Amino acid sequence: MFQHTHPYKPFFPKGATKLIVGTLPPPRFTVGKLKEGDVNFCYGSINGLLWPVLNRIFNLNLTFETTEEAIYQRKDFLASHGIGVCDIVHSCQREKIDASDLGMQNIKLRDVVSYLKQYPEIDTLLFTGGNSKNGPEYFFRKHLKEYNLGLKVVSNIVPRIHQFSLEERMIKTVSLTAPSGSANRAIGSMQQYKDIKDKNPKFNTIDFRVLQYQEFF
Repeated sequence: MFQHTHPYKPFFPKGATKLIVGTLPPPRFTVGKLKEGDVNFCYGSINGLLWPVLNRIFNLNLTFETTEEAIYQRKDFLASHGIGVCDIVHSCQREKIDASDLGMQNIKLRDVVSYLKQYPEIDTLLFTGGNSKNGPEYFFRKHLKEYNLGLKVVSNIVPRIHQFSLEERMIKTVSLTAPSGSANRAIGSMQQYKDIKDKNPKFNTIDFRVLQYQEFF
């Protein structure tokens, strides 16, 4: 069994009001065998779409390479926009060494709620995926039960929005369409995507994420 441990500590810039919550980076980040174009930071996979989407939304002119400059660019963006990162999975085991959520076994979660208590200005959690098994919202729901808390629906339209109360403060959660290639099929089946695609044949799944993400970032 491969021990897949999260290689990065949570990132909490001063005054953060939003928190990105995913699961784990691909196993190669745990063992330090990065691909050309990977960035050695959260969501740094060359195959991931979070940073390319944010790059377009904010015109960041990011570099996509395994350098300290690329890491600095991303940390600087997060700090200047009050956005933290705290993926919910601390570690898991895998029989097959890949990045699939369903392949995770013997999962240990991070205590995200304890971090939220430490950073009282955070009012929005941005999940990089929904409530499908072993997705970030799925794990967060399990985690909330440990505190006898639960999510209440605000909007069931994708991206689904929920909220929960923590120590007399209301925190919103947004389940974004996952920034991974595996989510492209799901996007292609969405009526909203089909309607826009019919009007603009050049519209693609990255364009769709840009439209969705920019509202919440």
